[in-house]
Amino acid sequence: MMMDDRDPSTLLDLAIQSLLSNESVAIHSLEEIPRELFVPLFSAAFMGGYRKTLTAMVKVWPFTCLHIGTLSVQEPQRELLKAMVESLQFLPVHNSASRSPKLRILDVRQGVDCRTTCPEFGIRSPTCFHGCTHSARSILKLESQCSIVDPNPESQSSRQPMELLVDLSLDGTLREREFFALLLNKVEQSSGSLHLCCRDLQIDKFSYARNTLKFLDMTCIHNLAVDQASLSEVTNLMARMIYLDSLSLSKITCTSLHGKVFRVFLNYLGRMNCLKELNLSSFSLTDHLASLLRALPPNLDFLYLPFCEISYRDLKFLSQSPQASHLKLLNLSNNPMYWDDCGPFQILLQKLSDTLQHLAINHCHLTDAVLSAILPALTKCSHLRVISFVSNPITMPMLMRIVHYLTPLMELKYVIYPIPVHCYEQWHFHSSLDRQKLADVQAQLKAMLQAAKRSDMNWITYSQ
Repeated sequence: MMMDDRDPSTLLDLAIQSLLSNESVAIHSLEEIPRELFVPLFSAAFMGGYRKTLTAMVKVWPFTCLHIGTLSVQEPQRELLKAMVESLQFLPVHNSASRSPKLRILDVRQGVDCRTTCPEFGIRSPTCFHGCTHSARSILKLESQCSIVDPNPESQSSRQPMELLVDLSLDGTLREREFFALLLNKVEQSSGSLHLCCRDLQIDKFSYARNTLKFLDMTCIHNLAVDQASLSEVTNLMARMIYLDSLSLSKITCTSLHGKVFRVFLNYLGRMNCLKELNLSSFSLTDHLASLLRALPPNLDFLYLPFCEISYRDLKFLSQSPQASHLKLLNLSNNPMYWDDCGPFQILLQKLSDTLQHLAINHCHLTDAVLSAILPALTKCSHLRVISFVSNPITMPMLMRIVHYLTPLMELKYVIYPIPVHCYEQWHFHSSLDRQKLADVQAQLKAMLQAAKRSDMNWITYSQ
């Protein structure tokens, strides 16, 4: 008799698919199958779109937490998420079933780097690496207020506190409005036992979100992105936040950087001691970058300032600021640098030589002379992984010189470079691009990389 040499994991997959082929049998078996099979069965049911099985699994989930995590959420799976939220139960189930539900934290955020369920270290209180810690409505905060916690969930007569972790995009679409209405309805059904914890909030046009925001606990939010709003509306939000990791503002209107609103904004920004990432796009900061930087915590990792109209004075202060002393990412794109003195930029690169991993200086009107001046400082950035400097008017000899300088940086894997000016009949008019000349440039770069034995480097450019 020949032995079956198939991978055991493949045999498990086949067994799960066989079980899911009959959903009524799969649902009935949930009372009997080992806990260890719940995670692979859940993943297969989610990706396969088995709605009834998923809703049944949520009701008898044998672990404290359930995370979507890295499972792909496309349009069909969004309906599954809604069904899982609907399946949440807040009252202990009194029946003869051998398995009682233990689910306390449902996490429907996509892309979170975590397992489907976290290891459980305790019995009396939920243990989850991703559970809420800041809100007064978190499970841990609520249970810490109780002097006695019954170790037997089945004997409890009151509603059990639960958490629903979500990321929200308030863009005014019908789909998002319906999803948020479902969340609020579930919170209302729970009679206060369900804590809606939003970690990542994206607002597209503040007018779409004004009524919705009053239902959210702002202390939970770690990442906030606002597009198209007034600075006063942003500050009203920030007044209710403390633990922001990331703040992204785009197309924010402000009548004057000398007025009260901007001072209030800086005051709230100074309270964000956890802030690691700041992204200000299309935010006119001319000669006011110093005020902004002074308000920031000293441990900033990512700084984006595209389309911010920064001046030579701003760049000079940036090069001296302790808040920019160990950045991992710096984006100064779309800020024309017409000045002749490259000293501040050189100093800035030197200060960041031990930490900088990603540099973006696209559309900055950088000439051969400027790039030649900053290249020695740039080559000191030994941890640089990505550099992008597209749409700058450089020549082919300068591009070749840049290749020569950058290929020794062994951690540098991606270079997004500008098309040399000789490839255009008129610089910066894409309709005048000579495709053959561009092909010759790409062939020459490829040969230079091969000669330098840097096949691991990716040199990319963009053309229309």
